[in-house]
Amino acid sequence: MTVQTSSNEPDPGSPAPNRELLSLAPFRQGKAAVAGFDKPIKLSANESHLGPSPAAIAAFRESAQSLANYPDGAQTQLRSAIAATFALPAENIVCGNGSDELLQLLIRGYLRPGDQIVFSRYSFAMAMVHATAQGATLVIADEPQLRPDANEILAAVNKKTRMVLLASPNNPVGQYIAADELWRLHRELPPDVLLVVDSAYADYVVAPDYECGAALVAASSNTVMTRTFSKLYGLAGARIGWCYAPSNVVDMLQRIRTPFNASTEAMAAAAAAVLDVQYSAHVRDYNARELQRIAAAVRANFAGVEFIPSFANFYLLRFDNDRHTAAGAAAALEQRGIIPRPVGAGGPDRCLRITVGLTAENDAVLAVLSDYLRSG
Repeated sequence: MTVQTSSNEPDPGSPAPNRELLSLAPFRQGKAAVAGFDKPIKLSANESHLGPSPAAIAAFRESAQSLANYPDGAQTQLRSAIAATFALPAENIVCGNGSDELLQLLIRGYLRPGDQIVFSRYSFAMAMVHATAQGATLVIADEPQLRPDANEILAAVNKKTRMVLLASPNNPVGQYIAADELWRLHRELPPDVLLVVDSAYADYVVAPDYECGAALVAASSNTVMTRTFSKLYGLAGARIGWCYAPSNVVDMLQRIRTPFNASTEAMAAAAAAVLDVQYSAHVRDYNARELQRIAAAVRANFAGVEFIPSFANFYLLRFDNDRHTAAGAAAALEQRGIIPRPVGAGGPDRCLRITVGLTAENDAVLAVLSDYLRSG
């Protein structure tokens, strides 16, 4: 997703929105349909093609018995399940309508008009929308190695900075900031700057030098880690996420969080999903195997195409010549009923992002790309 600008002005005499909002355009979802295909292979949204745990589906269905009642505003069952799985204190966990809502609450809580927020370049675009709507000044720190860079972020910080936000792994690349660099970033930030580590894809990473942000939260009062159930857990349609934060930040979030921001069904499914560690490991292992297999095929057979290493449930292909391009590859895939995600403005040049699908779906992608690269 890209942040787009709009020149629409309100009609004279009509209610006028905050002027910051006039620089934004409504969110447009990625393509989900292709003409001529009733059931295209959608590899554009980083959804889990293995789906949620059977235990999560069963819990979701069972929760329908309670639809007449408000959800548990204290989120007790889900917070306890997350705490048990990740060995975290439940009192420092807050759940929301996706991690998107929690990022919005953090921005509302800590940024005033005119304050500065530093984003690592490949951060969640909706967080940039929320910060713009809040009237904050956005500063983008580059990622020269296609991953969050402590030096670039620190160079962007000044006396007006109140928040730093980075995604690790990032999107659309799938790279993470190494643990020692993340700790150094935190250590060199002013203590009154809130560091937000968006770890939406953390569940896929098993690298020894990866830090999801939880250890920093436990050791400080100015770090927050956000997580989601939309990716590895396959609950994108349920809209449920969580954050781990120090007590002072939890206190702020609870003051502005709506009491029933997470539905009964979503929390029940998420609690069952996070406790089903065997299924989670199955999804993680499958994703890693398929990434390795796809990478090997691209490197062995696709001259002029670079497979950029990924630690998420998607991969990025960079096309290095003018004859075969990312746009041409996307068109070839769509002609065969496969929907990738072209990387738009703000992303790495000449790239195509593709979600890891089922084995047959991944094979179909490789076959189409092979045909395309042999053409012309």
